Amino acid sequence: MLNFLPAPLIGLLASLLLALNALFWVPVLLLFAIIRLILPFKTVRLWIDPVLVAIAETWISGNSGWMALTQRTAWDVEGIAGLDPHNWYLVNSNHQTWADIFVLQHLFNRRIPLLKFFIKQQLKWVPIMGLAWWALDFPFMRRHSEDYLKKHPEMRGKDQAATRKACEKFALIPTSVMNFLEGTRFTPAKHQRQQSPYRHLLKPKAGGIALALNAMGDKFRAILDVTIVYPDGAPNFWDFLCGRLRRVIVRVQSLPVPEHLMHSDYGADAATREAFAKWVQQLWQDKDAQIERLLTETGR
Repeated sequence: MLNFLPAPLIGLLASLLLALNALFWVPVLLLFAIIRLILPFKTVRLWIDPVLVAIAETWISGNSGWMALTQRTAWDVEGIAGLDPHNWYLVNSNHQTWADIFVLQHLFNRRIPLLKFFIKQQLKWVPIMGLAWWALDFPFMRRHSEDYLKKHPEMRGKDQAATRKACEKFALIPTSVMNFLEGTRFTPAKHQRQQSPYRHLLKPKAGGIALALNAMGDKFRAILDVTIVYPDGAPNFWDFLCGRLRRVIVRVQSLPVPEHLMHSDYGADAATREAFAKWVQQLWQDKDAQIERLLTETGR
């Protein structure tokens, strides 16, 4: 609607609307989160958590509003029909840009329960947003490489304990547990440094999804495997704010929860870790081939 304006002006307007939306809703979130903190009883949590989710979903709707105002995006989306907002999902996606978060929240808002991300520990200090993530029970995780964990196996246990504690809260009301298997955003430099065997993806890390399945696999109705493709190239966050997200392709595939992996001990059993790695690698091979097909179809 506002695409007739110069891109930098659109970016400033979108930044202002993004900030005002957050500044309005975060204090409301904190009010209810503090009540929950003061009264740490299950009955109180069962009453307050749905209120917090409703606030967050309204906040996301506000973001979708300014996106519609400032973007002229062609959305090509398949696979989101028939989802259940009253059930549990484990959601996985490739990751290229901060815009991915807004794409996922926009498409899934109120179609499935609120997406809850595993957040890097250092991000809890981000002004305003760190408080919002805390209020919404987004788990803060210390992400260690497999090489580090081999040298410090005691840290694997701490990661497991933190994940299980978070998943205990997730199990109380319907929740969508969001995991980026790559652990970071794709860039050509990271791709080359990793010597990734995939053309469009970084190497996947099975730890997060494995711990979530171990902790609450019985709850998940399905695994939603999301593939995001930007035919014109992944926009950086400023380009996204400036309304330069022209086309986005999203494919969502509902996969069964792998029962043979669900109850095995990822942290203690090397054979289980190898089985998870093979399962994730196959998932990533299929995703890489799908991205290649979609890019070919769009002429990129």
